[in-house]
Amino acid sequence: MPDAKVVFLHGLPDEVVDVITSYTPDGFVTELLQGDEPVAVQKEAVKDADFLLVYRAGLRDEVLRAARNTRLVQLLAAGYDSMNLELMRELEVPCANNGGANSYAVADHALLLMLSLYRRLVQSDQSVRMGTWNAPIDGRNTFEMAEKLVGVIGIGNIGRKVARRVQGFDARVQYYDKYPLSREQDVELDLARVSLDELFRTSDIITCHTPLTRETRHIVSGERIAMMKPSAVLINTSRGPVVDEAALTEALQQGRIAGAGLDVFEQEPVDPDNPLLKMDNVVVTAHSAGTTWNTWYRRAEFAYRNMERVWRGEAPTAIAQDFSG
Repeated sequence: MPDAKVVFLHGLPDEVVDVITSYTPDGFVTELLQGDEPVAVQKEAVKDADFLLVYRAGLRDEVLRAARNTRLVQLLAAGYDSMNLELMRELEVPCANNGGANSYAVADHALLLMLSLYRRLVQSDQSVRMGTWNAPIDGRNTFEMAEKLVGVIGIGNIGRKVARRVQGFDARVQYYDKYPLSREQDVELDLARVSLDELFRTSDIITCHTPLTRETRHIVSGERIAMMKPSAVLINTSRGPVVDEAALTEALQQGRIAGAGLDVFEQEPVDPDNPLLKMDNVVVTAHSAGTTWNTWYRRAEFAYRNMERVWRGEAPTAIAQDFSG
């Protein structure tokens, strides 16, 4: 039986690519394809591919159609909103995400944003460097996580890890998910299941961990932001359009909520003139929550194991689902 051919469509540094391809199993070959190669080159490269491995590269429809033998499109990312799942269904090619391989990193980052807001980390760092010592801290504007109520939107791999982390800081956790955990899991994990409106009305911190679909686009709407407590903060490490950015900006400008920690934006890279970047009650990062050196090993191991599973005739895991249809 000939080797299984994996075409790795990417936009990554060589050192990262070397780590990922080192997981290529016996009986497989991995061919590299830069995401900025011309379409004709990409089409030629994928025409006999058994698998497409994709990260930081757009998978064009015409390239996908040219991959006539492909059994699985395997992503190294958690998000799949840029994938044309409708076309994949038409072509009968499943698409899988990274199976939670970056969930530790994203959960850590969400907690980082919470603590940075609560302890005014950015302002404190800048003040020390400028020689004004502890000028930003007045005794009234820093807070602890203990006894806060954290509302988690989406209780999947990342959401559950965030819950455990904030519980380690003695916070309480409630969550909303269209597909909730079992009652036994709720008890085991010490989670309270609530409606979305209840979560917005009562949480001290709201943190978003849901995929982007038509259903979740602007799930954090102006109407729901208006329900939040004036002391509440919003964290988003999922996808920018999960939050109505204009409504969030207005609420922050008017002081109707206390702050926001954002790793993602509706437009990326973010416009340098975006008013969110001018606010000292907003902490921002560059869609980097899931990017750590450690994650590449887990991403690669999961991806190749999933491709091996399909090569053996088994069903893949972590299939991307379009909940909008």
